[in-house]
Amino acid sequence: MDAPLWEPSRERVERAHLTRFQHLVESRWRVSVSTYHELHRFSIDHPDEFWPLMWEFGGIIGDRGDAVVRDVDRMPGARFFPDATLNFAENLLRRRDGEAAIVFWGEDRVKRTMSRAELYASVSRCARALRNVGVGSGDRVAGYLPNLPEAVVAALAAASLGAAWSSASPDFGVQGVIDRFGQIEPKVLFSADGYFYGGKAYDCLGRLPALVAALPTVERVVVVPYVQQAQALDHVHRAVSWPEFLSAHNSDDVTFARLPFNHPLYILFSSGTTGPPKSIVHGAGGTLIQHLKEHQLHCDIGPGDRVFYYTTCGWMMWNWLVTALASDATLLLYDGSPFYPNGNVLFDFADAAGATLFGTSARLLAAVEKAGLAPMRTHSLATVRTITSTGSPLAPESFDFVYRSVKRDVHLASISGGTDIVSCFVLGDPTAPVWRGEIQARGLGMSVDVYDAQGRSVREQKGELVCTKPFPSMPLGFWSDPQGSRYHAAYFERFPGVWHHGDYAEITPHEGVIIHGRSDAVLNPAGVRIGTAEIYRQVEQIDAVVECLAVGQEWQGDERIVLFVRLRNGATLDEQLAQTIAARIRRNLSPRHVPAKIIQVSDIPRTRSNKLVELAVRDVIHGRSVKNRESLANPESLELFRDLPALRD
Repeated sequence: MDAPLWEPSRERVERAHLTRFQHLVESRWRVSVSTYHELHRFSIDHPDEFWPLMWEFGGIIGDRGDAVVRDVDRMPGARFFPDATLNFAENLLRRRDGEAAIVFWGEDRVKRTMSRAELYASVSRCARALRNVGVGSGDRVAGYLPNLPEAVVAALAAASLGAAWSSASPDFGVQGVIDRFGQIEPKVLFSADGYFYGGKAYDCLGRLPALVAALPTVERVVVVPYVQQAQALDHVHRAVSWPEFLSAHNSDDVTFARLPFNHPLYILFSSGTTGPPKSIVHGAGGTLIQHLKEHQLHCDIGPGDRVFYYTTCGWMMWNWLVTALASDATLLLYDGSPFYPNGNVLFDFADAAGATLFGTSARLLAAVEKAGLAPMRTHSLATVRTITSTGSPLAPESFDFVYRSVKRDVHLASISGGTDIVSCFVLGDPTAPVWRGEIQARGLGMSVDVYDAQGRSVREQKGELVCTKPFPSMPLGFWSDPQGSRYHAAYFERFPGVWHHGDYAEITPHEGVIIHGRSDAVLNPAGVRIGTAEIYRQVEQIDAVVECLAVGQEWQGDERIVLFVRLRNGATLDEQLAQTIAARIRRNLSPRHVPAKIIQVSDIPRTRSNKLVELAVRDVIHGRSVKNRESLANPESLELFRDLPALRD
């Protein structure tokens, strides 16, 4: 029987921020938007009414101006709130009281809490220190940092001055950082002395001389003490410790630079697995209003909430998380391994810190299930109202796992968007049922559709995820792309005037969305398009399989599917297991989905945000070079796929 896995209570629906917003729309504009579908249609048909109301509802501090959007028919080219001025940091630092702004755990080594007053004071001192070394509007400030409170402080201090912030996690090697920060020429570099992962301390100080030598624009290196109490910095050019950097400056009222809505705030980088990372520039206003919409309306975040996301400073979910301060929520930051000392640590943190939103990834949920854990039996999770998952498609079986073994009464929201828009295209609706395997809704203000190969809108059919109208968090462009040619080629070449995101998706009868994987990784045997996520869903339900990766191999004028599997310790891919895998795929998908080859490997390459890299593996098995190996968390694993005898026949 077709029944939802979860439905919100009547009381929860009535109290939801989304419901309040619907009432506001109806009273202000005299329209009926009693269903989410009606509200979504209103939001994309009337951007000049929807977005000003979101500005008001979100309590944005700034001068909105009169115009809402100019050149609304141009994509790219539309400009939202062209006369508005604001400061991103001012909107996140609106309170200066004793309530917790940040609760931080660094594995089992460090636990800290920072009040809103302490956060404001630290940003004030850091902003003065940055200004003292010449940082101003338009400059770039970079962070090579773990997910520390100091990363939030430095980013907000830069934003208060109008400087653009860019960050990378410390598990990046030197070349990976140079490939990113070298493009944007930062004036100041923040780094930690090291980081913890899996119970071990890793040094960063030894990398800094080579990194700084390759970044000639850096005028000051600020080292945050984290793994060491005392640190010698003589070997790092122009380096100073974080306490010393701030010590000469008293905390006072922060002078927030009110700047245009589209003033650069963040520079984020694509994963770079198929070439140099794209440096994507995001504006302050678009980022702020989009995140407020997603947090308050789609995730029901408000004052008193405690928001957790398992992320690093190298993934856009860190930027997304930080903005929760603008909704008067507390940030819960965790840095380190999610499985140290065991797979319970994030749930320990959620209970101890009172998390109301628990953000994770599809692969982490799958790993928790594979480990045989059942948080419902070991943890309270009483405060958790919402669980969000992103990074890759959340399999229907993982929906089952959450409601069976994590928490029954919880809003499970699979969400999807990307670094490209520093936000989401499709995400949750806290007032609606959760259907197995489906993302609940297309984002408000986001004209999301699915196109077939001819550019026609389709329903209940797989195709290309697109957005047909402009939205505020579209990138300002790519760094060092003054004519916008690379930006245009990345998103608007396939369907002119329409954002082509590169996800293979379908819209369901419930008006939900299913993501079947990346379009560029879609398999195409005999001309039949197959999303890799469909295969992963089936294979990873087999107990012996930890994870898998599928690619298409050029073969005899066509393409054949090759499936690589990583098995549990001690397991071997014998003929019986191979037949079990093939039979499950044939039974639950189709004969066309069955791989021509199934090969066991000891590791599978992934990005540092834990996404599989099918394209890099495809290049390796075809003898092509892989660009930008530094973007991978485990680049050495690529050698496992080179010159495999099994792929020669």
